[in-house]
Amino acid sequence: MVIEKVNIPADLKSLSFVELETLAGEIRSLVIETAIKNGGHLAPSLGAVDLTVALHRVFDCPSDKIVWDVGHQAYAHKILTGRKFSFPTMRTAGGLSGFPNRKESEYDAFTVGHSSTSISSALGLAAARKLKNESHKVIAVIGDGSMTGGLAFEGLQNAGHLGLDLLVVLNDNEMFISHKVGAFASYLAKLLTAGSFKKFEDRVEKFFKRLHFWGAQILRVAKRFKVLLFPGMLFEELGFAYLGPVNGHDIKAMTEIFANVKNMKGPILVHLVTKKGKGYAPAEHDPTKYHGLSPSCSSSDNRELTYTQVFGEAMKTLAAEDRMLLAVTAAMSEGTGLADFAREYPERFFDVGIAEQHAVTFAAGLAAGGYRPVCAIYSTFLQRSLDQIIHDVALNELPVIFAIDRAGLVGEDGATHHGTFDLSFLRSAPGLTICAPRNGDELRDMLYSALKWGVPTAIRYPRGGCAQTLARRDFKFVERGKSEILRDGSDVLLAGAGNCARYAFEAADILAETGISAAVMDLKFVKPIDSAAISKFAAKRMPIFVVEENSILGGAGSAVEEELSISNIRAEVIRIAVKDDFITHGPQEFLRDMCGLTPEKIASRVAA
Repeated sequence: MVIEKVNIPADLKSLSFVELETLAGEIRSLVIETAIKNGGHLAPSLGAVDLTVALHRVFDCPSDKIVWDVGHQAYAHKILTGRKFSFPTMRTAGGLSGFPNRKESEYDAFTVGHSSTSISSALGLAAARKLKNESHKVIAVIGDGSMTGGLAFEGLQNAGHLGLDLLVVLNDNEMFISHKVGAFASYLAKLLTAGSFKKFEDRVEKFFKRLHFWGAQILRVAKRFKVLLFPGMLFEELGFAYLGPVNGHDIKAMTEIFANVKNMKGPILVHLVTKKGKGYAPAEHDPTKYHGLSPSCSSSDNRELTYTQVFGEAMKTLAAEDRMLLAVTAAMSEGTGLADFAREYPERFFDVGIAEQHAVTFAAGLAAGGYRPVCAIYSTFLQRSLDQIIHDVALNELPVIFAIDRAGLVGEDGATHHGTFDLSFLRSAPGLTICAPRNGDELRDMLYSALKWGVPTAIRYPRGGCAQTLARRDFKFVERGKSEILRDGSDVLLAGAGNCARYAFEAADILAETGISAAVMDLKFVKPIDSAAISKFAAKRMPIFVVEENSILGGAGSAVEEELSISNIRAEVIRIAVKDDFITHGPQEFLRDMCGLTPEKIASRVAA
């Protein structure tokens, strides 16, 4: 097998193109086998195998720096950079991360798991290189979907302005820009990178500029005509030399182009067209379904509903009753459970692309126009839109509802995707109501009630099951800021936020066996906090344990402490939460146990 000959990227330089093609197939087999077993981003990584082989054949990593956008295209990169033997451990506890990680390898130039960051971070590396008078190359590999993010265009315009030596590789997987791939396009790209065409173009431009009367006008017309021939004029207007489109599965063609580009200076964009899911028929047929897989070992006959499913069904039910209800998401219609809503109410569904900041302000505009938008975004991605939440929604007192999926510990995607900061950063927004359901029925009721509260509201809920196999069909109104006592007790109070109210209840059962009587409160709301209910327990001198799947800094525990302090009530408040750190990857239950958030660990902490 060719893959046995390759331990580091330098080993690619001695292989023939036939061997490189064989190697690409072997890499795909390893990626498919591992992703199906462990879960992961299968389709995007399969589509990027050939371009990864070509990049590492030409450039000299780790001295040259490759920055991967999002990072879910980097599986082949991991295999080629000394991690092929450990690759089967990817996304498992103690194994490789599913994303590039600076702590994992010197070949990973930037730790990343969010979209549209590659051009900006690569440009920073290029600027640092210039300041140090170094000469290595910097390459940003960005998928076309990431080009819908505003940060990508901010990076592009600044790169064009600075004029630094930077290569941007646009991986267009047949969902963006152009489909014109063929022998002529590849030949043209080779011609352009060879330099002769560029020199000819410069001479023509200088000639027309010498014509005082008609030269400038002719040049403008010529450039407009060029737009018809070259799909990359947008990039050229931003200051990039555009090359392509090129077949992103032709390793030899890409190798020749990259070799020529290596000797060129300034901002350059090479446009590659690839097939998402390349080499695996199911993924090629349905790249959306196979974009990200769950571990095969997690599948079972358990028919427990997920919070995401409950949310999606509730949205459809409420939309049938309220024509002013709208749904907004940022390239996550499937992940947030809105796919069926989109099919049933296409005119009331808005997918804005990977643009969370725009999604929030767009939703604010809809609300200002009299509609009731529900903005569904993963917790980890909502971080990108904090200013819009504060400035455009809260300041304007607009009744936007944020449905925050994947709050808490998400599992195998790891540090870049855990939603453990939303309670902390959202609590700072004046007038924003923050609630967390402990099961699916509570999620439905909170969504229904938020439409009636008429205030900016965030509803955060975790990835996975909601402890129900069937959701209640009717809706019950929830009083804003009101908690619920799930169990009476005389020794301690366990106050849980969201899912953690269930864990607290189970912990109380364990404590009862040791003679400790624990009351259990479902906080329901982190803002406004139910100060009256908490104060009653504080007045009894009962220690208050606040359990939450959020950072220990600034979350529900902090809210309880601050509320008691404001009321000048002294009480012992102990926070059981995620430590002030970035949590690694692994199964959700493993991570909850590691963070002390299982019923057994909670009971042990209370007893101690």
